[in-house]
Amino acid sequence: MSELHYVQRGDGEPLLLIQGMSGTHLSWGEPFLAELERDFAVTAYDHRGIGKSGRLEEGARFSIADLADDAAALLDRLELESAHVLGISMGGMVAQELALGHPDRLRTLTLGCTYAGGEGSALTDPSVFGRLSESWRTGDRDLILRASWEINVSPRFAADEDAFRAFRSAALELPVSMKAIMAQLQAISDHITLDRLGDLTVPTLVIHGDQDQMLGVANGRAIAAKIPNAKLEVLPEVGHLFWVEEPRYSAQLIREHALTAAPS
Repeated sequence: MSELHYVQRGDGEPLLLIQGMSGTHLSWGEPFLAELERDFAVTAYDHRGIGKSGRLEEGARFSIADLADDAAALLDRLELESAHVLGISMGGMVAQELALGHPDRLRTLTLGCTYAGGEGSALTDPSVFGRLSESWRTGDRDLILRASWEINVSPRFAADEDAFRAFRSAALELPVSMKAIMAQLQAISDHITLDRLGDLTVPTLVIHGDQDQMLGVANGRAIAAKIPNAKLEVLPEVGHLFWVEEPRYSAQLIREHALTAAPS
């Protein structure tokens, strides 16, 4: 594994942010990071093969558990025995494996808009994924970004052109190769943790928008039902990118969870 690129900001309890498929450290957006840095020493990083981290070799394959090991290695590099962890979408899958494989490294866990596989779980509906795939086949970056935006946010928020411009700018500044996306998709397709989530003891918050088209809200409910004492927060009229649609409230939920649930 090549060295991971990361950025840090803020001061306070350590908080590790784990992005989703094709996401980079820029994908968190300034509104959300500005809220978090008031209370946390935030670290956001790029997965292997993504953003400013090292490129993938031809034919490279990895699992979600491998990406979790990357996150644990990054905590070592940062000289952090433990941290609060927020993982969203594919990053939430990574966070699940991190909590299962390295339980002593987490102070609290927040899982957003994610998936565990198994009964009650469902990946993206074929019709939705087909729309994304069709945009990829055009090779037109503007069409690809517009389709991705409209699928990843709620209908009411999709009309926010300022928010779309910020989303587009981040994607264009650090474009992601199709090779990296395909490797991530393969890792996601093999991911299953549902039957192991009952072993978790870390205080856990699950956040999910009820209009999530990428990973439906049933996934969040299934995860929260399996993790002992997990709290579930369903955001009404919010899509997959809940931290983009509701940055202040999302940060508030994470703040309250992390700073009250963690052992002293």
